[in-house]
Amino acid sequence: MYPFGRMTLELWLYRKAPPLPVTGTHVSYHRCWPWDLDPWAELNNGRTLTLYDLGRIPLAVRTGLRGVLARKGWGLTVAGSVPRYRRRIRLFDRIEMRSRCIGWDARFLYTEQSMWKGSECAGQIVIRSAVTSAEGIVPPARLLEALGLAQDSPDLPPWVQAWIAAEALRPWPPAR
Repeated sequence: MYPFGRMTLELWLYRKAPPLPVTGTHVSYHRCWPWDLDPWAELNNGRTLTLYDLGRIPLAVRTGLRGVLARKGWGLTVAGSVPRYRRRIRLFDRIEMRSRCIGWDARFLYTEQSMWKGSECAGQIVIRSAVTSAEGIVPPARLLEALGLAQDSPDLPPWVQAWIAAEALRPWPPAR
């Protein structure tokens, strides 16, 4: 089940946090609870993806994205992700999560998130998101305009550009 209670708590905790620029970093803290575990007593990989929401949604609030989406009647959907798992997160471990938009292209926003246990990075993910409307995908340039910003994307890291290029080669739909 989706952690609606935890999301509500995150939004409440950061309700008075100062606004962030569109590429600002939101830092939040989380704990690995028993219901987050897999059979090997560590943070479940699927739950990890859900916990990243707990960083992305408050980031969207603090950058003004959530307000624009509500005013325009737009949605936000995950259009791809590339996670990396490096260190185990176990029961009751405290996690620092860092979330930030690293750039955009003609169709998608790219958000980098990482989970830290002390000074060690336990995992990282890049999420490709699409802003959607009844007409389809809203170009990020139009979103930035609605945010009152007229700026170009920062250069995406070469490895993110390589992922984008690889995704363009991937057939869709997949073969049966």
